[in-house]
Amino acid sequence: MFSLFNQPYPSTNPPLQELRKAALIGVFVGLFLLIFQPFGISLWETPYKTLKIIGFGVVAFGITVINFIVWPLLFPRVFAENTWTVSREILFVTANVLLIAIVNRLYLAALLEPGEKSGLSWLNMILVTFLIGIFPVTALVLLNYIRQLKKYSRSAADLPVYLPASDGLPEAGEVRVHSPELTDSTVTLLADNEKDKLVLSAESLIFIESSDNYCTVVYLKNGQPAKPLLRSSLSRLEKQVDQPHIVRCHRSYVVNLNRVERVTGNAQGYKLHLLGGLFQIPVARQYNETLVAELKAL
Repeated sequence: MFSLFNQPYPSTNPPLQELRKAALIGVFVGLFLLIFQPFGISLWETPYKTLKIIGFGVVAFGITVINFIVWPLLFPRVFAENTWTVSREILFVTANVLLIAIVNRLYLAALLEPGEKSGLSWLNMILVTFLIGIFPVTALVLLNYIRQLKKYSRSAADLPVYLPASDGLPEAGEVRVHSPELTDSTVTLLADNEKDKLVLSAESLIFIESSDNYCTVVYLKNGQPAKPLLRSSLSRLEKQVDQPHIVRCHRSYVVNLNRVERVTGNAQGYKLHLLGGLFQIPVARQYNETLVAELKAL
């Protein structure tokens, strides 16, 4: 059971999707407090009470936008998918709920006139918010994990297995389902300084990985993977490759689909297995449909 909380989980979604989520949370908080008036809000006597209560929803929206859009943009390494798990997601969402409670209590304190009482104590609001929030948060994260895992695992299982013909005959016990044709075109990758360059065949290229201002070009040289560095952006090298089936699959990866031998899926999405499983390349969700379609067409 505890191993479930260590399973990989999607760390971020597209900003527009997170914005919609923040809006739904804001609307839910505002309407919930307006209709049920818990935490002693029903005892609060103040002018424009309805508008002030709706303000709690606006606060919830703002806090969620900061936590789920701003922080991931400012600190991408903290929210990197390769380290994000179910337990981290539960803690992060719970922290968002508690922060909404704290800031809303500060918002309420700013609204109170001298001598005015709301019937809403700090301890009552934060404790009840935590107890009410932790169980649905945990349940929703786990349900979404199971849903995403089933979705990507089933889809990956429907994809064929690829063993490139240039790698020789299959070993004992292996079944070659498909052998895509590999081109023998020459690719020239030129670094930012316009001097350092790498010349290789498109057939030998496995993938290109971006890291800060450098890219690692992984290709087969004398039957073994070589990993030279080039100072260049990934987008620049991607344009220089310009070969069929060599495509962007992630903000940090360009991959040769002819070298993909197997595809697996987890809650974060697809993973491409290359060179006997020596390399596993993640697929960003924005590339899922186009990449899977191209793999099926190989």
